[in-house]
Amino acid sequence: MAGADVIHLKNGDAIYADQVKERATNVEYEVGDNSYSIPKSKVQSVETGVRPAAASPSVEMPAFTPQTQTGDYGDLLNQIVHGHEVDRAVLVAIESQGKNDQSAIAYYIAARNEFEAGKFPDSRRDLETALRYNPQSPAVLNYYAAVLVRTGNAVDATSYAERAVAIAPDSADAWAVLGYAQFSASRNRDAVQSWKKSLALRFDPSVQQMLDRAERETNVENSYSERATGHFVLHYEGRQSSEAFREQLLSTLESDFQDISQQFGTEPRSSIQVVLYTNQTFFDVTRAPSWMGALNDGKLRIPLQGLDSVTPDLARVLRHELTHSFVNALSLGRCPEWLNEGIAQMLEPQLLGARAAGLAQLYRGDHEIPLNSLERGFASFNGVEARLAYDEALAAAEYIRNHYGMGDMMRVLQQIGQGDSVETSLRSVLHLDYGHLEDEVRAYVVSQSGE
Repeated sequence: MAGADVIHLKNGDAIYADQVKERATNVEYEVGDNSYSIPKSKVQSVETGVRPAAASPSVEMPAFTPQTQTGDYGDLLNQIVHGHEVDRAVLVAIESQGKNDQSAIAYYIAARNEFEAGKFPDSRRDLETALRYNPQSPAVLNYYAAVLVRTGNAVDATSYAERAVAIAPDSADAWAVLGYAQFSASRNRDAVQSWKKSLALRFDPSVQQMLDRAERETNVENSYSERATGHFVLHYEGRQSSEAFREQLLSTLESDFQDISQQFGTEPRSSIQVVLYTNQTFFDVTRAPSWMGALNDGKLRIPLQGLDSVTPDLARVLRHELTHSFVNALSLGRCPEWLNEGIAQMLEPQLLGARAAGLAQLYRGDHEIPLNSLERGFASFNGVEARLAYDEALAAAEYIRNHYGMGDMMRVLQQIGQGDSVETSLRSVLHLDYGHLEDEVRAYVVSQSGE
């Protein structure tokens, strides 16, 4: 984001928006395709043209987007894409002309637009059509590899990225995408080499960030052993844990996997990587904030904290982090953080319970964090802010489950995975926008507080 308007709230929070309009009694703002409104009584000031401070970039690897283009296709782009929507009739008309190269470019344009809008299933379908017309296009191969990673097919993605590199060995993007696929397939050493080749051709800060992360992991995990089960690959350093502990941990994860699969009605496509660390090594590798007790960034990263058995607390941590893998698989990694963390807490299982009283007090004083401000990660929060964010997330998820059912919650995740915005998905399934959802969650929390 080059610049943003910032709404500073009286409770100390800030909302970053693409556009802000001040009305007589409220402030209206836009984030992406969504429109919101907040009472003016909650607003301290509005600042324009500010670049937001980034959340900690080391906690979650960025989802790499290729920059490769097939050439100057401005006229085709204007024909095919109208208001960010693909005109399917134009695609059919171009295809009917029988020119393979032109058809490949047309479907690539459509797929790229869909990819950037987060409509990964649509993008994959159009990229497959583009590949039928031109299987040797590095641009199409790059995007197809990237969309395969985003839809949980990292191993298959690697083969397509390798084809792109073979065809275009001087393309920084081709090497970057190959590294992205290799890293996602747990081929860290190969990813390091691919990203170094990409950076030698063209510097890119996002690629450098991924390289730094992969090198930290590789240095730490160089001597780690592996053990695979039906759904997991465990990475560990032998002195950290006993064989009996590792057996117990994997058994716990496998049992949780079966239970969560039944609740979601689906499961992740690939084996889930689990990495065991000492406490210090966990923070050295992930650069996570000090309040974070574990992490799922595509891999379950678990600090052992000197344990030699699966305690009830560790069992909850394992189940919590594993739930994120299911949420991310169903939503294709597009789930807002408040819903992702809310579901994960709920399935530990946790109940709002005694936490409702304190949260209700914050709601009454208008000191809550708006849910739409919690769509991105919590890693930039301090401990107090994180606790509030997690409490609100649990309250929202618990309310949705109790009033609409797990089935509707799963349908919201599916809609988000198909490329709909969060608010569009809420409206489609629950018939609620953000404002109404927040009002209902507020009332639910107050009712649960017993006051």
